[in-house]
Amino acid sequence: MTTTDISPEMLALKTRLKATWEAGDYGVFAKYLEPGAIEFFDRLDIPAGTKLLDIACGAGQLTVPAAKKGIDVIGLDLAQNLVDQANERLQTKGLKAKAVQGDAEDLPFADNEFDVSLSLIGAMFAPRPELVAKEMLRVTKPGGQIVMGNWTPEGHVGQMFKVIGKHVPPPAIFPSPLQWGVKEKLNERLGSGTTDLRVTSYLYPMQYPFSPREVAEFFVEYYGPTNKAHHSLQGDAQKAFMDDFAGLWERNNESKDGTTLVMSEYLEVVGTKK
Repeated sequence: MTTTDISPEMLALKTRLKATWEAGDYGVFAKYLEPGAIEFFDRLDIPAGTKLLDIACGAGQLTVPAAKKGIDVIGLDLAQNLVDQANERLQTKGLKAKAVQGDAEDLPFADNEFDVSLSLIGAMFAPRPELVAKEMLRVTKPGGQIVMGNWTPEGHVGQMFKVIGKHVPPPAIFPSPLQWGVKEKLNERLGSGTTDLRVTSYLYPMQYPFSPREVAEFFVEYYGPTNKAHHSLQGDAQKAFMDDFAGLWERNNESKDGTTLVMSEYLEVVGTKK
């Protein structure tokens, strides 16, 4: 396990981020993201018996399917309530896998412990990306795989975070998580520790059986970052945020029947540890 010096400002930011991800109810929110998560996971074709670390596992959206396939998986998340939800889902289904609370920047595992270290739209939100990359490489066996799925700045979710940042600017010490969705940054962070780093663009289906404005309201209720942003504003500022946020969903909606379908670009990243 690594030890890192941390400034009071960074400690305050990390405390704030933990509270953000524990806000709302990501377990409810993520149900509509599961089809895209399974599409991503199935493409990887990870065989049974593989020792897999699912970093920023949320409520177990990939930990549970991996365990069902006989993969030796451990989930990890910063938010304790999501770890509890993931473990409850695993226990309900009679699966032996588990999730633990922990930090992607300081993983509580031994060197070279996992065949695959994976994070789907999760570890990208840690505030010190250089430590995330270092830790993913550290806990993966030589010849093992580093796998990520990261939103791009240009995609719908990238646009969504720009809307949030317009109304509630992030702390200056917090680098944009969307840099994980830039190929040059991926090479900078992971290239020296991997061989055959493959980066492929895909579209993630975000489908809801209700209107774009109701999707915006759903995000505000259940998704931590939008929940926190919305509740930090009042009056006209809160209304302006909701108008911009709902407007983004309306502009990008491909459905014509009153429901919502938005395809959001992300990068699939697969590298082999040297």
